[in-house]
Order: sequence, then structure tokens, then C-alpha cells
Amino acid sequence: MEEIFKFLEGILRNNNRPWFQEHKNEYLKAQQNFNEIAEQLILGVQKFDDSCKNLTLKDCTYRFYRDIRFSTDKSPYKNHFGVFISPGGKKSMLGGYYFHLEPDDANYLNHCLLCTGMYCPDKEMVKSIRDAVLFDSKPFKKAISKAKHFSLDTENNTSRVPNGYPKDHPDAELFKQRDWLLMQDISNERLYDSHLIEWALEEFKTTHDFAQLLNNTVNYDLE
Repeated sequence: MEEIFKFLEGILRNNNRPWFQEHKNEYLKAQQNFNEIAEQLILGVQKFDDSCKNLTLKDCTYRFYRDIRFSTDKSPYKNHFGVFISPGGKKSMLGGYYFHLEPDDANYLNHCLLCTGMYCPDKEMVKSIRDAVLFDSKPFKKAISKAKHFSLDTENNTSRVPNGYPKDHPDAELFKQRDWLLMQDISNERLYDSHLIEWALEEFKTTHDFAQLLNNTVNYDLE
């Protein structure tokens, strides 16, 4: 873990090609160390979520090089590592389990975290989930409460209950969700614990019902 953060802190302060080329061996070592963590997480998730079987490292991890063609930020490299374990892989649009490492001073997500669910689902998927909540919100509330150490992310919520959904519904706040994400920060103490991976998998396991519920709800939209 030390080598991962040493490199990430370096690229955070020196996000340019000359520095990267000079420290490429550090990048390769950090990448290798993170990939080892990612592979263990993939295998661990597959033990409790059959829908994630047969995924490879490539299916679940991301390029470190940024696509800057349409971005005002021309920094060529990311300053974080992440692995997203989802049925069909990271491009499937389905919900899954995300493990994220980022230096304290970075400004991508601003912290290291575990996250389960869907980020930026399309309009049809969001409508499917809202309709399912309208029909019966109890399974969603139960799945959220089962993940005791996670909280439902509301940062991207609508400011009011969307048209077509009752404002007096007992769980009307759920209709405001655009993203459906359960999130938990990873403390610095936990990051350097020898049982980090085992802990992360146990925490992800508590969110399995949430991920499965979301995917069962939207799956027909992707057929």
C-alpha cells in the first residue's frame, strides 16, 4: 500500500508526461500492487455474488491515462486507482462493487472508499427503480438497512420529488435519487491493516442484496 500511495501522491503534484516517464517504474510497481488487490477482491466477490462470475482484471479496472479530448482539465493521468466488480464488467451499466484509492489532497472523490450500486444510470433505469419503489419500497429500505456501515449517497439527488410520483409517499425521498450508491469511507488506519481485503469483502457482502435488487429491477431495460 505504501508504494501505491507514494506514486499517487507523486503524480498528484507532478501530473505531466516528463515526470511520469521518469517515474514509470514506480507507476508499474504501484499498478502491479493495486492489481493484486483488485484480483483478490474480484475472486472474493465472486464467492458471494454468482452474477460476477468469470470476470477478469481487465473487465473491472480502468486505464490510468485520461481521455482529455473534451475536458478542460488537460492533466494526462489520473490520480487514483479503482476496481469495479459488476455483472458483465465495468461497461455493462449494471450495479456492482467499487473499491477506490485516492490521496487525501486529490479532488476526484476526495477520499478512499467502498461503494456499491449504480452511478449515473440512464433515464429508463432510474424510472424503473422509482417505479419499483412506488410499487413496494420495503425491499429497498431493507437492503439499505442491511448494509449497516454504508450510507445512501444523496449528493446528486433532485431538489424535489419528480413529477408523476406522490410527494406524500412515506419514502418519497427515495424518488429523488438519481444515483443509487451505498458508500463507506476507508480510514487511513484501515488502509494499512493487513486484513484490509478481508474487511472490504465482508463489508461488500452486506450490500449484496442492494446490488442484486437494483440489477433485478433494471435488467429488462438492457435486454
